[in-house]
Amino acid sequence: MKRGDEVILDIETIAFEGKSIARLDGVVVFVPGVIPGDTVRAQIRKVKSQYAEAEAVEVTRASDLRVTPRCKYFGVCGGCKWQHVDYGAQLEFKRRHVADVLERIGGIRDVDVKETIGSEQAYFYRNKMEFSFGTRWLSREQYAAEKLSGPLNHRSDDTGLGLHLRGRFDKVLDIDECWLQSPSSNHILNAVRRFAMERCLSTYSTRTHTGYLRNLVIREGKRTGETMVNVVTSEDRPDIMRELSERLAVECPGVTTIVNNVTTRKAQVAIGEYERIYRGQGLITERLGNKIFRISANSFFQPNTLQAERLYETARRMARLGKSDVVFDLYSGTGTIGVFIADEVSEVVGIELVESAVLDARANAQLNGVTNCRFEIGDLMQKLTKDREWLYQRRQPTVVIIDPPRSGMHEKAIPGVLDLRPERIVYISCNPATQARDLKLLCSKGDYRIEEVQPVDMFPHTDHIENVVSLSRVEVVDQRT
Repeated sequence: MKRGDEVILDIETIAFEGKSIARLDGVVVFVPGVIPGDTVRAQIRKVKSQYAEAEAVEVTRASDLRVTPRCKYFGVCGGCKWQHVDYGAQLEFKRRHVADVLERIGGIRDVDVKETIGSEQAYFYRNKMEFSFGTRWLSREQYAAEKLSGPLNHRSDDTGLGLHLRGRFDKVLDIDECWLQSPSSNHILNAVRRFAMERCLSTYSTRTHTGYLRNLVIREGKRTGETMVNVVTSEDRPDIMRELSERLAVECPGVTTIVNNVTTRKAQVAIGEYERIYRGQGLITERLGNKIFRISANSFFQPNTLQAERLYETARRMARLGKSDVVFDLYSGTGTIGVFIADEVSEVVGIELVESAVLDARANAQLNGVTNCRFEIGDLMQKLTKDREWLYQRRQPTVVIIDPPRSGMHEKAIPGVLDLRPERIVYISCNPATQARDLKLLCSKGDYRIEEVQPVDMFPHTDHIENVVSLSRVEVVDQRT
């Protein structure tokens, strides 16, 4: 087998990051964009000692798991990798992925991984979408079609607003609809593009680091109906933003607040160095259960509102909370979990590194009349190892809830969690691989055992999966049994 060879492959199983697996002469071959059950004619792109990579040229026999993608940009846009896969199969693939990493990375074998909790809405489920401005990308076919369509249909303007091409962060696919957020967000997307084109506004280039328009971020309160438009720019131009705000007030009357984040940084992050508000209060609200949360332009909130509620309900059930429980909420963010469970426990103590998130958490507690939540600012590893004085002012936790970023927990923070000796631990993760690594350490001394593993699908049509794991202290389990 060598680079450039054309081969016939039977796709056996799914891998993550958009790749599936076939075997040829005993060698594992990774193929993107295909699914188990497909037979494909493929071209070898890369050959290594232990594996090879190939690109599918033609699907000669389609898998029974294939469905017709709804989105006309599927396969080019980098957003949804699995729209061509039956949703029930997606959920099973994600369950298998969790089981695989728990065994392969965590050495955890004798645990039943439950069926993935699916999303009630497989489309239009996101409450936040981040679109990029840039020079629009056209395929050869699109370019030829525009040229042939004549001067009335040909666009002389190259302003692109949409999502990045698959695997390319320097190319913007100009889109007029996306199936992830809502039809009304598509209306906003197209209204902003028209305005930019009419005013001949420049778009930001990642190559030259020049241009005015950088990002369009749309946030929606799925339960409240409130909508935020956040335009991220490299300059502060109040005249332009006032004009855009007036336009959106007419064309998109459902928009309740409009903000402008201004940044001169080169990093492609849709967060400004400062912010100006042009309409409304500069924030929206959303409900989870019987609680309401403030969401500002740059604050974190779970992107799938309905599934976030299921995720937190799952964590609450697995924690077996009672009125006497003291809960430590580690990596507490804007306090959504702590405020969500506050009514059922005696006290919640949140720890979070980002000061603005802690301020949001305190505001969310006050907004809901919650008086038994306390949020501490600080690095978790330091707070559990060196800066431990605050612990002596708190009651010992009976439950610890952990919800870290994708990178997982700092290795030195794990002994600090074990020193707290809670009766129960609930670990929520958006990255099962780092979660498996941390679970191995949490269980390494034999003080804790895993009781339940429950995947929750927050992002249909992608390979991302959220996973909730509950652990109990062994001596407590023994007493209970």
